[in-house]
Amino acid sequence: MMQEIKKEENVIILDFLPNGYPSSESRRNFPVAQALGKTNLRLLELAPKKEATMQPGEEVYVGEGKREKIHHIIGKILYEKLTQTAISELEVLIKKAISEKEEQFVSFFNTAGPINIRRHFLQLIPGIGKKHLTGIINEREKEPFKSFADIKNRIKLIPSPEKLIFNRIMDELQGKDNYKLFTSQ
Repeated sequence: MMQEIKKEENVIILDFLPNGYPSSESRRNFPVAQALGKTNLRLLELAPKKEATMQPGEEVYVGEGKREKIHHIIGKILYEKLTQTAISELEVLIKKAISEKEEQFVSFFNTAGPINIRRHFLQLIPGIGKKHLTGIINEREKEPFKSFADIKNRIKLIPSPEKLIFNRIMDELQGKDNYKLFTSQ
């Protein structure tokens, strides 16, 4: 959430392709894994070690030092290059991450400021227009929000904050906006 980008230490496997991509134009297919970084919610493509096997949803270490299952990080991967399995797993993992990091996301609602004179960072979240923006700013000046439920209770007719954050993260991963509030793609 607009913070210093740290290296990923752990990733969650989205899909593991032991024989490489099925539509690969290369004659030789190498194993590949698609993953989501736990720290930065970054989509990564990984080169597994020989004989390594992984399952979607499995947490794997990719930091400095000895790695059990990953030989190296190939690099970032675009959302469009994800397999159907990876996309399905991604949606589940993003919802889980939002739940686990609720405090960080609520903090964003409490601290986000203007981008410029005409636009506010909160307006980058799909579903937050001028009315909701005004309500959020007025309410957080009275008292900071404590949870998603607190936001929902204090802001009239706001959609589920978890759903709003989910939609924003998916937009960022799909490259629909240059601003990165919650990911570092």
